[in-house]
Amino acid sequence: MVIRRAVVTGASSGIGEATVRVLRAQGWEVVGVARRPKRLARLAAETGASTIACDLTDPDAVAALVAELERTGPVHALVQVAGGARGTDSVEQGSIDDWQWMYDANVLTTQRLVAGLLPLLRRAAAADGHADTVFVTSTAAQSAYPGGGGYNAAKAAESMLVKVLRQELHGEPIRVVEVAPGMVHTEEFALNRLGGDVAAAESVYDGVAEPLIADDVAELIAYALNAPRRVNLDLVTMRPLAQAAQHLLARGTLHVRTDD
Repeated sequence: MVIRRAVVTGASSGIGEATVRVLRAQGWEVVGVARRPKRLARLAAETGASTIACDLTDPDAVAALVAELERTGPVHALVQVAGGARGTDSVEQGSIDDWQWMYDANVLTTQRLVAGLLPLLRRAAAADGHADTVFVTSTAAQSAYPGGGGYNAAKAAESMLVKVLRQELHGEPIRVVEVAPGMVHTEEFALNRLGGDVAAAESVYDGVAEPLIADDVAELIAYALNAPRRVNLDLVTMRPLAQAAQHLLARGTLHVRTDD
């Protein structure tokens, strides 16, 4: 039996960290990739995963990452979670620096990883039957909202990149999966977006009955990777039950309507 090896980005927190933990529990070999070596060291100690510290917005660092992965073993799956949002300004008032960072972190990082790792994924697919790519985008790629212009644009671009890649890999045994979560309560996403303002970050989730958590997304990613190789989940949009649409969020207890 082949033990498959996955590279999971954004592994120092949130969905990326949860994905490392879930895949390790299911017997995968995992390489967790993120910028923060101390968090990665803790994750490695707790899960047995391998880790590599890397700033994915740095082309030279990504090249070194690819070389290290090639040196240390096959790559059967890429799970691209790294990215993020900065700011909630209007298009008119938007920070060019924030917008540039979001494009670099969400779009160019994804392209660099695909370009660097596809030769390794093809090698694994040829040897073991198939390989996988999974990209975590966002419902922000699907629905615009005021204050979301930079993030909407970056995630829409990443989502389109994934769709093009699936067509370009047509006929090859490499799955291309997109997972687009809605509201996920993680420790850092809203905090980073809102410039470290803890109160503002927590207010995003105030009163929401059970937003998604990182484990929910990680379990879906694991299903996509473990599904029979004939099955490709082109796009899975997942939201908490309390979020019927990007702009339609129930706060307070969910309850059945009555005629009273």
